[in-house]
Amino acid sequence: MSPDSSLPHPAPLSGASEAVQEASRWILPLRREIGRYLIGQTSMVDRLLIALLVRGHVLLEGVPGLAKTLALKSLAGLVDAKFNRIQFTPDMLPADIVGTEIFDPRAAEFRVKRGPVFANFILADEINRAPAKVQSALLEAMQEKQVTIGDQTFPLASPFMVLATQNPLEQEGTYPLPEAQLDRFLLKVVVDYPSEAEELLVLDLAATIKDIPPPTPIVSLDTIRQAGEVASSLYLDDRVKQYIVRLVHTTRRPDAFGVPIAPFIKVGASPRATIGLALAARAHAFLEGRTYVSPHDVKSIAMDVLRHRVAVTYEAEAEGFTSESLITRILDELPVP
Repeated sequence: MSPDSSLPHPAPLSGASEAVQEASRWILPLRREIGRYLIGQTSMVDRLLIALLVRGHVLLEGVPGLAKTLALKSLAGLVDAKFNRIQFTPDMLPADIVGTEIFDPRAAEFRVKRGPVFANFILADEINRAPAKVQSALLEAMQEKQVTIGDQTFPLASPFMVLATQNPLEQEGTYPLPEAQLDRFLLKVVVDYPSEAEELLVLDLAATIKDIPPPTPIVSLDTIRQAGEVASSLYLDDRVKQYIVRLVHTTRRPDAFGVPIAPFIKVGASPRATIGLALAARAHAFLEGRTYVSPHDVKSIAMDVLRHRVAVTYEAEAEGFTSESLITRILDELPVP
């Protein structure tokens, strides 16, 4: 039995299926163009598209050399929008991101010099190599879509998305991101090594000194915005809503839902995870061409929404449990509608 077979599949509103097909016409060409620069990593690409549809920030984690930066640069280059890349380093200052005030001696006054955060897409490369003050400079931008420089507040572009990469904490010169900042990321995607067949294709594509032409925009922000509006209107059954809420609440009070892992969870997911899970599940259904959200969509995206929002106890670490393994147990044991 499929995971959504017990749910009613309502007859879509007149033209709903056609609307999804029309609004998603740019998805296949975009995937094809990304494939010119990136071999495999289809799950990562799908997560990036989900974040694009719902205008959510995304964090990619993996060891160096897994094409995290390439994937984000390729995606940003294929969208007709303003894109800035920020290389995070240990000696950075908050002003290097948001901007600062500079004294103009001719006018005898201070003027604002805006930083690279003033763009639609921000590639925050190796974000966990910068100290806490720099991380906190992004908080206002990520949540409020604005920055404050001196005594002035400036709105950011719409849409505004932070596409960040980070190396695992075991890597030299890395710092853990603050919990408040992690919670602002809609998705945290763990990037793994390619398969043997994929790495052979990588060899054919990249083992050359020939320059690969940079990507050129093939889709506009208006087209993506319209697609996001269609995705956000997909049918979400009350039982699927309840399933989403129960998933998040189980990370906070697992014993209350029959999952005996309470000693291993220090902090559960916030209400922001509930909202993000519903948005991401709708976008996942949209990418699959459906007009309704199923429990399959929720389970498919749940790990990426929850893994960075669940903190484990020292006892869990001693027993070898991670947030991923505990979330997997919740997904396996919580009844599916």
